[in-house]
Amino acid sequence: MKTVVSVAAAHRSSFKDQPRAEAFLARWVEQVETLNNCCYQRLEVSSLLGTTVVWTINAEQTDWPAVVVFPGFRTVGLFWDLDGNLAPLKEKFRIFLVDVNGQPCLSDGATPDVKGDGYGHWAADLLRQLRLSKAHILGASFGGLLALKLSQEAPELVDKIVLLNPGCLQAFSLGLRNLYYNLLPLLRPTTANVLTFLDRAVFCPPHHQLSAPARQLLADYELFAITQYQDRTQKPYAMPAAELANVSSDVYLLVGEQDMLFPYRKSVAVARQYLPRLREVQTFANTGHGIETSREALAAVATLLLAE
Repeated sequence: MKTVVSVAAAHRSSFKDQPRAEAFLARWVEQVETLNNCCYQRLEVSSLLGTTVVWTINAEQTDWPAVVVFPGFRTVGLFWDLDGNLAPLKEKFRIFLVDVNGQPCLSDGATPDVKGDGYGHWAADLLRQLRLSKAHILGASFGGLLALKLSQEAPELVDKIVLLNPGCLQAFSLGLRNLYYNLLPLLRPTTANVLTFLDRAVFCPPHHQLSAPARQLLADYELFAITQYQDRTQKPYAMPAAELANVSSDVYLLVGEQDMLFPYRKSVAVARQYLPRLREVQTFANTGHGIETSREALAAVATLLLAE
């Protein structure tokens, strides 16, 4: 087992008004709980990057297998349970939804160099502090990079890895349509533009979408994050072949065929060529980048994790 003393913080992000942000996020969590009729236990872990907030479900079921979720960039772990989409996992697993440091959330804003080993050490230390000797790891978009970094540094802590539209197998698409919808809410941050971004780049209505209340909650969060968070976190990158070859855990890849940010065919090709223990690929038609909000995809995740 590796012993890690510290992780160098290369960058630090923050809210413009921390008390206002904490009040907004507390209300937002309460609204998610009301929508889902579910209460999440909040844990605060003194991690290698400062305080890391983790939301748990079934934490008291210590004999159940554990699932650790690393969400994507400018998202939080509770996105995964909007409309109660984690229901298939709640029946059998302890679930730990990580609010990643450096993202617009209640965790501290320090982050390491994205291309170094800091994220892997941080994630490994986090699991050990949560007293998880082994866990399934789910990573969406940027969270997929974190999942692979963890496997590189502490494979003994990792059972299965499920990557959902990961942001680490190829570079962010520079296609004009993708750039337009991603830049629209950044350049003109209004509720209408955020909703357009969500519908065009994150979801794929009417097949892949949230209920109206959940969609509005997601839009409220995004607009607040865009306008109130001073983001200095480095973005995900295409991990080179040599780095992918160091992932010794079993990996399962789930991709949406309508993902504009990271077009699925290239991700699948890279995974098949360079991930030595890629076990399965599943593609989902009419599913956008935000695959972690897809009821169909999360049902498939539950099936994969329950399989021997």
